[in-house]
Amino acid sequence: MTQSPGTAAPRSGLGPLAPIFLIVLVDVLSLTIMIPLLPFYAQAFGATPLVVGLLFAVFSACQLVSGPILGNLSDRYGRKPLLLLSQAGMLASLLVLAQSTELWMLFVGRIVSGATAGNLTIAQAYITDHTRPDQRTRAFGVIGIAFGFGFAVGPAVGGWLSSHPDGLAPAEQIRYLARPLYLAAALSAISIVTTSLLLQREHPHRPTGAGDDHGGADGAPPPAGRRLGLLEWRGYLAFFRRPVLRGLLLQFFLFSIAFSTFIGGFAMYAERRFTWNGHPFGADEVGYVYAYVGVLGIFIQGGMLRPLSKKYGDAPLVVAGFVCSAIGYLMLGFVATVALLLVASTISSFGNGFLRPALTARVTHVIERHEQGVVLGLTQSLQSLAAVFAPPLGGLLIQEGQLAAWAAAAGVTSALGLLVAIGGGKAPAALPADASPG
Repeated sequence: MTQSPGTAAPRSGLGPLAPIFLIVLVDVLSLTIMIPLLPFYAQAFGATPLVVGLLFAVFSACQLVSGPILGNLSDRYGRKPLLLLSQAGMLASLLVLAQSTELWMLFVGRIVSGATAGNLTIAQAYITDHTRPDQRTRAFGVIGIAFGFGFAVGPAVGGWLSSHPDGLAPAEQIRYLARPLYLAAALSAISIVTTSLLLQREHPHRPTGAGDDHGGADGAPPPAGRRLGLLEWRGYLAFFRRPVLRGLLLQFFLFSIAFSTFIGGFAMYAERRFTWNGHPFGADEVGYVYAYVGVLGIFIQGGMLRPLSKKYGDAPLVVAGFVCSAIGYLMLGFVATVALLLVASTISSFGNGFLRPALTARVTHVIERHEQGVVLGLTQSLQSLAAVFAPPLGGLLIQEGQLAAWAAAAGVTSALGLLVAIGGGKAPAALPADASPG
């Protein structure tokens, strides 16, 4: 909901964010039920690890194209209609996946989902609309809590529902593995109802002149601003010419590469590296590992992030996040027991729990208020770009049996992010509530 002239300043509490938290939570639950399942589901259709990586990549490629379009539409017509559109796309894609009988149908489902995937960006824009700069790390942590809770519950439920006896034919495996997809579709439908009932319809900013970027009655751009299209390279380059912002965007990109490498390949890596009760890791065991990571996410972003950000600032959190991510990912290349796997997962979870909200908050602190939508859209585009090429490359490494190299790719990328964070320009850790970045 954008602020119109004469209205009160955005509130600092989480009251206005309660509906968006609930909406994101239900969406994340439907998404996380599927994450540990998708590689095993695709392999039951005959997919190789490289093809599984392409399933992750095609989603991100479609999101890269559609994200700026959905962002601009949300600025023009409001957050609520576009959230509903995105959620409807997720529901349709889940139903296509659940009803698939051929591998190509999985790609169709992923394309539909990617073409309408805008929930997180629109939720970030909503948060930006409703919070002061000094409150944003905490506010972005709200999304992190939703993700943490989703990862704590969704993968475990998905893994439990998909568990099946060993030795089944592929057709029988598919029947078991499809069960969580129907639950995810039901949750997605609930999310649509929740958005319809709880999120108030906004009065979006309208253009008042040829030169306005969807400005309000006073001609000022909305807090979330205008998104740039995929081919508007000059607009993107203008932000990369700013030294401090360029360093932060590069850090976000390196974080996204490492995280996409991990998410795209972990299930197949674990299947080939670990056993439990005499059989290789399956969707249920992978789901339980994700659930453990999700519990840690709740603890980190729900309890630790705010006091640490307040005491030390966001810049040290970014450095600590890259250190933990690099150590945790590199450890994965060498661990051979489930206990050590959980140790590595714990360390990398601290890294991811610190990095996303702290980097996002730092980015918003060094840009003008009317630029926030463009730059947040740019970070989403960088994340999608990373997720286009990282999972296929990771899948190829796993397919060739290079499990240590897959883990090293994520770890070294995080180490590069650490070098940029240490050597880059200084940005303010926070701004006063009424300040405007210069």
